[in-house]
Amino acid sequence: MKKYLLLLLAMVGLSASQLAAQQLVELKLADALTYALENNPSAKNARLELLISKATIKETTSRGLPQISGAYNLDYNPKIPVVFLPNQPPFGDPSNPSDVIPARFGVSYSSGLGVTVSQMIFDGSFFVGLRAAKTLLDLTNQDLKKAEIDVVENVKKAYFGVLVNQQRIRLAEANLSRIDTLLKETTALQEAGFVEKLDVSRVQVQRNNIYTQVQRSQTGLDISKQILKLQMGIPMEYEVILAESLEELAPKEETLALLGEEGAERIELEQVSTQLTLAGLDLKNNMSQYMPKIDFIGNTRRSGAGNELDRVFNSSNWFGSSLVGVSMSVPIFDGFGKAARIQKNRVHINQLENQRTFLKESFKNELYVAKANLRNDLSLLEVQEANLQLATEVYQIARIKYKEGVGSNLEVVEADAALIQAEINYLGAIYDGLISKINLEKALGLLKPDLTN
Repeated sequence: MKKYLLLLLAMVGLSASQLAAQQLVELKLADALTYALENNPSAKNARLELLISKATIKETTSRGLPQISGAYNLDYNPKIPVVFLPNQPPFGDPSNPSDVIPARFGVSYSSGLGVTVSQMIFDGSFFVGLRAAKTLLDLTNQDLKKAEIDVVENVKKAYFGVLVNQQRIRLAEANLSRIDTLLKETTALQEAGFVEKLDVSRVQVQRNNIYTQVQRSQTGLDISKQILKLQMGIPMEYEVILAESLEELAPKEETLALLGEEGAERIELEQVSTQLTLAGLDLKNNMSQYMPKIDFIGNTRRSGAGNELDRVFNSSNWFGSSLVGVSMSVPIFDGFGKAARIQKNRVHINQLENQRTFLKESFKNELYVAKANLRNDLSLLEVQEANLQLATEVYQIARIKYKEGVGSNLEVVEADAALIQAEINYLGAIYDGLISKINLEKALGLLKPDLTN
């Protein structure tokens, strides 16, 4: 984490000493995305899952390599086991009234050292499993790509949320300054006897409302920054400052161009297709269980024994043995277990095919909705921009009329309230347009972790 944070600081031009003193990180959107792709927990876990898949390939491959094991034993028999023999001629003991003769075969101490080697010659499930492990690696790569796309989407939305809240605060503070000026003027007129106290109270109420709006906007900004830091994976104790404006990040020409895009194949469809491949390999694996398995087996062993411990390690008491062979196991009947697993595989494949068909149709619908929403939001943005201009003109006219004594205080307060509402609506339209742009990029399959969008 520290390494990546220092890298980010180098990119944005802050030194470690400045960070220690100020705990400030100035970010552009590209910086935020770069840092998030390295430090977001979901992306980090997806990369770790990729390492697991690579290890799985090695684990599966190891089954086809020679398996070598060694063994050593040293045993002591306090009482040597008894073997019973029939008390019958010609080896019987007539003096023994029992019909069996107890005999002890063995020694008190025994030891052995051996090596066993086995090599798979044929196992249908091994080759299927090896292909499945490699396909799983492909799926894990796709999961990583999907996780990174989600990170890009979430960070972009969080970044825009901070920008909108910053702009909302600037407008709220400007509104507060404007209403303070009006309150000061109205109070002076009331003290001079030109207006009633009701006019002052009316402006004071409006001033209190705007002050509350400033406080709400500040809280919204703090929350949106925390969300951005969470999505980026940056420590919460650092203060984030954004170095870009809404206008810089949302050029109208680029946004309009998206409406004519046809898009690319979504990563979700690639994931389902890979899952279908895995399901087909699982089916082949279960079908291969009907085939025989052939293995080469070899071992060599040296064994020794003696009635005294020191005699066990005497070379004259040690003897060698070895074995080389081929074993084959043939499945005959397993209570229809394999047949049931094959049936489950086929049903699962049908489910995945249905899911892929549904995803294709749902993505068409998502694309249609995303384009419709963006068109609507761009249209609303134009309307809200025009409303903001009109509200500004109305306020200015009401202000001039009031100063010249041909307008009322009520007109100014109402015009101010209308201007504030127009500003809020305009900011909301900008944010909605940015979110719709991101949603359309996702629906088109253009939201990539390569940061080209």
